[in-house]
Amino acid sequence: MTATDDLLKLDNQLCFAIVTAARNVVSIYRPVLEPLGLTHPQYLVMLALWEESPRTLRDLADELAMEPATLSPLVKRLEAHGRVRRTRRTDDERVLAIALTDEGQTLRTQALDVPAQVMARVGLDVDDVIRLRDGLAPFAGRRTERGS
Repeated sequence: MTATDDLLKLDNQLCFAIVTAARNVVSIYRPVLEPLGLTHPQYLVMLALWEESPRTLRDLADELAMEPATLSPLVKRLEAHGRVRRTRRTDDERVLAIALTDEGQTLRTQALDVPAQVMARVGLDVDDVIRLRDGLAPFAGRRTERGS
């Protein structure tokens, strides 16, 4: 086997490692988020809204690197569970604003332990997570000065 052949082995592919890791990350978060009544995508929506609320659907979609059509059903489910409220802006009814409800804001306190639980499950500390996150930045196309 030549060095070129080794480059094409599945286990040597960065793309395969990232896709596998992404799938595993979701499975690690699942039991941590379940008591909060959140799926991983819903957790990401809530994280963005805990940073800033209200936000337009477009702004939220951009922040989460999602299409509005993909995000809309997630937001509707969060609204059905009383975590967010969707309203049309009075100055432009085409714009949908998403805001936290009191219940959604209260959920933030319950979620404060999520990062520590996830780090404990994978055996990483904060510095490890920051290095890992920053190492993925070229592939994520996102800023790294934010928290993990």
